Amino acid sequence: MPMYETENSLDEKTKDMSRARQSLIEEMQAIMFYDERLDATKDSVLKDVIKHNRDDEKEHFSLLLEYLRRNDPELDRELKEILFSKKELKELGD
Repeated sequence: MPMYETENSLDEKTKDMSRARQSLIEEMQAIMFYDERLDATKDSVLKDVIKHNRDDEKEHFSLLLEYLRRNDPELDRELKEILFSKKELKELGD
Protein backbone atom coordinates (compact mmCIF):
# COMPACT_ATOMS: atom_id res chain seq x y z
CA MET A 1 0.00 0.00 0.00
CA PRO A 2 1.53 3.35 -0.96
CA MET A 3 2.23 5.64 1.96
CA TYR A 4 3.41 9.22 1.81
CA GLU A 5 4.10 9.67 5.51
CA THR A 6 6.00 7.41 7.86
CA GLU A 7 3.78 4.77 9.36
CA ASN A 8 4.64 5.72 12.94
CA SER A 9 3.38 9.28 12.31
CA LEU A 10 -0.13 8.06 11.42
CA ASP A 11 -2.89 7.14 13.82
CA GLU A 12 -4.77 3.86 13.51
CA LYS A 13 -7.90 5.43 11.99
CA THR A 14 -5.85 7.04 9.21
CA LYS A 15 -4.14 3.72 8.52
CA ASP A 16 -7.46 1.87 8.43
CA MET A 17 -9.00 4.45 6.11
CA SER A 18 -5.98 4.11 3.81
CA ARG A 19 -6.38 0.34 3.85
CA ALA A 20 -10.05 0.63 2.96
CA ARG A 21 -9.40 3.16 0.18
CA GLN A 22 -6.61 1.05 -1.32
CA SER A 23 -8.85 -2.01 -1.17
CA LEU A 24 -11.60 -0.03 -2.93
CA ILE A 25 -9.16 0.83 -5.72
CA GLU A 26 -8.14 -2.82 -6.03
CA GLU A 27 -11.75 -3.99 -6.21
CA MET A 28 -12.45 -1.51 -9.02
CA GLN A 29 -9.36 -2.72 -10.85
CA ALA A 30 -10.57 -6.30 -10.51
CA ILE A 31 -13.95 -5.29 -11.99
CA MET A 32 -12.15 -3.67 -14.93
CA PHE A 33 -10.01 -6.76 -15.50
CA TYR A 34 -13.04 -9.07 -15.40
CA ASP A 35 -14.92 -6.80 -17.84
CA GLU A 36 -12.02 -7.04 -20.30
CA ARG A 37 -11.83 -10.82 -19.95
CA LEU A 38 -15.61 -11.11 -20.32
CA ASP A 39 -15.46 -9.12 -23.53
CA ALA A 40 -12.49 -11.05 -24.89
CA THR A 41 -13.61 -14.65 -24.33
CA LYS A 42 -15.89 -16.49 -26.70
CA ASP A 43 -16.43 -19.47 -24.38
CA SER A 44 -19.95 -19.13 -22.94
CA VAL A 45 -19.20 -21.24 -19.85
CA LEU A 46 -16.13 -19.17 -19.06
CA LYS A 47 -18.18 -16.00 -19.64
CA ASP A 48 -20.63 -17.15 -16.95
CA VAL A 49 -17.82 -17.79 -14.46
CA ILE A 50 -16.12 -14.47 -15.17
CA LYS A 51 -19.41 -12.57 -14.90
CA HIS A 52 -20.10 -14.20 -11.55
CA ASN A 53 -16.62 -13.33 -10.28
CA ARG A 54 -16.91 -9.75 -11.54
CA ASP A 55 -20.23 -9.29 -9.78
CA ASP A 56 -18.69 -10.57 -6.53
CA GLU A 57 -16.09 -7.81 -6.87
CA LYS A 58 -18.90 -5.26 -7.20
CA GLU A 59 -20.29 -6.48 -3.89
CA HIS A 60 -16.85 -6.12 -2.30
CA PHE A 61 -16.52 -2.62 -3.74
CA SER A 62 -19.92 -1.66 -2.34
CA LEU A 63 -19.07 -2.98 1.12
CA LEU A 64 -15.85 -0.98 1.20
CA LEU A 65 -17.61 2.15 -0.03
CA GLU A 66 -20.18 1.76 2.73
CA TYR A 67 -17.41 1.35 5.32
CA LEU A 68 -15.79 4.55 4.07
CA ARG A 69 -19.10 6.39 4.04
CA ARG A 70 -19.75 5.41 7.65
CA ASN A 71 -16.29 6.55 8.72
CA ASP A 72 -15.87 9.75 6.71
CA PRO A 73 -18.54 12.39 7.39
CA GLU A 74 -17.58 14.52 4.37
CA LEU A 75 -17.78 11.53 2.04
CA ASP A 76 -21.13 10.64 3.60
CA ARG A 77 -22.43 14.14 2.83
CA GLU A 78 -21.21 14.03 -0.78
CA LEU A 79 -22.63 10.57 -1.43
CA LYS A 80 -26.01 11.52 0.03
CA GLU A 81 -26.14 14.56 -2.23
CA ILE A 82 -25.04 12.86 -5.43
CA LEU A 83 -25.93 9.15 -5.42
CA PHE A 84 -29.37 8.25 -6.73
CA SER A 85 -30.10 11.88 -7.60
CA LYS A 86 -32.40 12.50 -10.55
CA LYS A 87 -30.47 15.66 -11.46
CA GLU A 88 -28.23 15.85 -14.52
CA LEU A 89 -24.60 15.15 -13.63
CA LYS A 90 -23.62 18.66 -14.71
CA GLU A 91 -26.00 20.03 -12.05
CA LEU A 92 -24.34 18.12 -9.22
CA GLY A 93 -21.32 19.13 -7.17
CA ASP A 94 -19.81 22.55 -6.69
